[in-house]
Amino acid sequence: MEFFVLEHKRLWRTPRVWICVLLCFIYCVGWGGLLSYQWFDFGTPDDPTKGIYGNKFDGYSAIRNWQELADSFGDYWTDETLPEMVETYRSMQPDAHLQSGADWVLALEYLRDLYPELEDPEDQPFQPLMLYADTSKMDDFYGRRAELLEFTLETTRQNEGMTQADKDMLLEMNSQIEEPWRYEWVHGWDEVTNNLSWAIEHLAPYLAIALAFVFSGEWHNNTAPVLHTTKYGWKKLARVKIMSGLAFAVELYLLVIGCHVALQLIYLGTDGWDMPIQFMNLLAVAPWNMLQAELYHLAFGFLGVIGYAGLVMLMSALVKNNVLALVYSLAFIYVPDILTRFLPNWLKALSQYFPLVGSSFDYLTYNVFHIFGKGIWSPWMLITVPFLIGIVCIPFAVRGWARRQRV
Repeated sequence: MEFFVLEHKRLWRTPRVWICVLLCFIYCVGWGGLLSYQWFDFGTPDDPTKGIYGNKFDGYSAIRNWQELADSFGDYWTDETLPEMVETYRSMQPDAHLQSGADWVLALEYLRDLYPELEDPEDQPFQPLMLYADTSKMDDFYGRRAELLEFTLETTRQNEGMTQADKDMLLEMNSQIEEPWRYEWVHGWDEVTNNLSWAIEHLAPYLAIALAFVFSGEWHNNTAPVLHTTKYGWKKLARVKIMSGLAFAVELYLLVIGCHVALQLIYLGTDGWDMPIQFMNLLAVAPWNMLQAELYHLAFGFLGVIGYAGLVMLMSALVKNNVLALVYSLAFIYVPDILTRFLPNWLKALSQYFPLVGSSFDYLTYNVFHIFGKGIWSPWMLITVPFLIGIVCIPFAVRGWARRQRV
């Protein structure tokens, strides 16, 4: 334990590491967290020509206004909720400040998907659907959704290789969704999950910069003569370095994501945690609420950074050159995205299981992975496979570095 503490302090005291952590905090928490909530994501519009950066610095008060507006539509989504939202939109249409963060996009999506017959492009060629759709015909919301879901899954089964067993499994999941849906301000939770996903995705380059030199740096600094005198042995020293690197990855994750969760509680509170995720994707089949979705994002990130840290340290152990170790580590993150248009579908799907590469929003899709003929819902694979990749990399990193040191 004492050896681990010494090595971990050594890692943190490296100028490259603490500068990297500082920059990560400023970018992922300051820019992508605090300023996102207070300014460009939730601030009310002031100068439309500047896009989101033309918003006012009033996110906290704006969020309260939008929450109050959502509360006025009731606690549950019924057949009366959508018509009421449309009528309210029409009465408040000139007030762009209040509309910018409200759930009007949600209402428009439901109109287009569930009530396409209300759209009249010939008689209303320049009018938004929300302004002229007949609210008296917006009925049977849940029945229409069920029909659209059945049609979508059947189309997917016929065109994209989904089996009947996959379809039945997804419909069974969907049958567990309670109706009517609990409703509060949806846009806020949508942004919360987007911010978490963004922050997790942007941890990768900072982890690579901090951990790619854990082993290769010893070669770069020519410390082999000193390491040859160690009383702990090569393998124990390598294990301590691995554990120190994994601990750093977890600490960086907790620092960044913990601050995001704290900002969420300050700005949005806990209202709406029990809304179903179907508000983020009308045809999602997972019987989860917003809190469960957020916990999935947190698990995806936590297990992903551990898996990625193991992969980075394997590259560091196998390559003596610091630059190559860093380039190889970053390649696992960015090359699949760069080459995605040129990869066959099976290889594209396989690349999503690299640590921190896949989407943490996969629970909104119908992706099913098959192992020995048995279908497994893809989100479970996306949080376990990257973690297992990192764990498998650890013994190879230990052996690879110890073997190089003995040479």
